[in-house]
Amino acid sequence: MVSNWGMKSNRRLLMTAGLLAAAGVTSEPYLVAQSPAAGASKAAAFEVASVKPNNSGDGRVAIMAQPGGRISMTNVTLRLMIRNAYRVQDSQIAGGPDWLNTARFDVTAKADGNPPADETQLMMRALLAERFKLATHNESRELPVYALVPARTDARPGPQLKKSEADCGAGRGSAPPAAAVPLAPGQVPSCGVVVGFGSIRARGTTLAALSSTLAGSAGRVVVDRTGFTDRFDIDLTWTPDQIPQAQTGAGAQPLVVNGATVDPNGPSLFTALQEQLGLKLESTKGPVDVLVIDRAEKPSED
Repeated sequence: MVSNWGMKSNRRLLMTAGLLAAAGVTSEPYLVAQSPAAGASKAAAFEVASVKPNNSGDGRVAIMAQPGGRISMTNVTLRLMIRNAYRVQDSQIAGGPDWLNTARFDVTAKADGNPPADETQLMMRALLAERFKLATHNESRELPVYALVPARTDARPGPQLKKSEADCGAGRGSAPPAAAVPLAPGQVPSCGVVVGFGSIRARGTTLAALSSTLAGSAGRVVVDRTGFTDRFDIDLTWTPDQIPQAQTGAGAQPLVVNGATVDPNGPSLFTALQEQLGLKLESTKGPVDVLVIDRAEKPSED
């Protein structure tokens, strides 16, 4: 059954992916960056910042990273802010107060100049430490993960997984390009990864980077165990589990979400991986670097 919550949830995930793409998602799915106390300098702080509670009851969420060091977040939870600031999945966050997933906030911040994405993330961590009194530590825990492996015994790739001829250079194509110009729905990047609603399109990327990208849709950390070391062009499309209700009957319009046409009867992510890329996700367990929340407080209103 499809609900309005599903539509809003998917929109939230998409907007989260958009901010992660702007920041450059790490291709190492087990890595959690250092906490502000360990990795942020005094200079890594926003020039001005505002945090206010959002009691609208509106389920819609918006996250925008804009040129000039500006960040705007509307109706976000602390968990969502932590996910973006620390580049982790939900399964990599442990502990925290009971309002971690329910209390919502509006955040606006402005940095001095136009800092790179990595520095902006350090600023977000410093902001969370200052305003939410957030304190964390890292632990390695044995958790359920997915292993990305060839679906065929002969390891033959699927039709939408092709060795790339793109000249992306060393170190490129492993993550979405920082400060990239937003692409139109269906548009393909020259290098790197673009995540849409039920789609991943990449040029000159590694399967380690694909694994990291898949984690957000699969709901677990994904580990690359394909054994493939080449760079690939990837075109993967699937129908998410929760989508808005499609129109039926005469005069029905195509289902469009965030500018992309969605087939409500399309394959699941797991089926699409096998049919289109010749890959599959196997459930297993492995050591995962978990961000444990030791302390968090609701901020005082500006």
